[in-house]
Amino acid sequence: MALILVTGAATGLGLDTAAALAEEGHDVVVHVRNRSRLADAGGAERWKGVVTGDLAILDEMRDAARQAAAFGRFDAVVHNAGTMRQGEAGEVNTVAPYVLTALMDKPARLIYLSSGMHRGGSTDLRRLRAGTASYSDSKLWVTAFALAIASRWPGTSAHAVDPGWVPTRMGGPGAPDDLTAGRRTQMWLATSNDVTPPTGGYWYHQRVQEPHPATRDDSFQAQLLESLERHTGIPLG
Repeated sequence: MALILVTGAATGLGLDTAAALAEEGHDVVVHVRNRSRLADAGGAERWKGVVTGDLAILDEMRDAARQAAAFGRFDAVVHNAGTMRQGEAGEVNTVAPYVLTALMDKPARLIYLSSGMHRGGSTDLRRLRAGTASYSDSKLWVTAFALAIASRWPGTSAHAVDPGWVPTRMGGPGAPDDLTAGRRTQMWLATSNDVTPPTGGYWYHQRVQEPHPATRDDSFQAQLLESLERHTGIPLG
């Protein structure tokens, strides 16, 4: 039994992942934007605990990290929360995972949700500071962040996952990928002792793929970490 945090778990892929982990017997703490979203997630009694906060707002990211810290050290954190909204994509998809990672105790495993669309993203980090990041930009950056953690934090495994284009509210009802397949990889990475490589993978349906070259570039990773620290005022540690 593992203690696992899943962000963005009110609906869609996050809720599906959290529910499946709970059904396997794990203690699951869910993050939702606000308490009103708990009705969609089946109510607080369904979970080990609940963390709230709008991950588009820095102060609420900090508070969400504080709430999560009250549960102690997690075995795994699945950074699932995401948005395609222009003006919020950089904050929710990249900055929030950075802030939560920096402020929480290091878990044994970190899983960051990426997207195949990251390959169309830009390495121009001025977009992060200006708040003009596209969805593709934000997913390239969070993939690079996941791989930076993998190379910098011994003792913590970190991976990025492309869950596919799944039929959620964000993906739309016509999305061609299977929702069950969309959650399977992050569940496996969060709980299995048979993962190869043990850290630093970019995964699609339990198979390693090669991400955008910039995501593995140490110089770009360092620039990204510096930009995130300057943007938030929070060092990674």
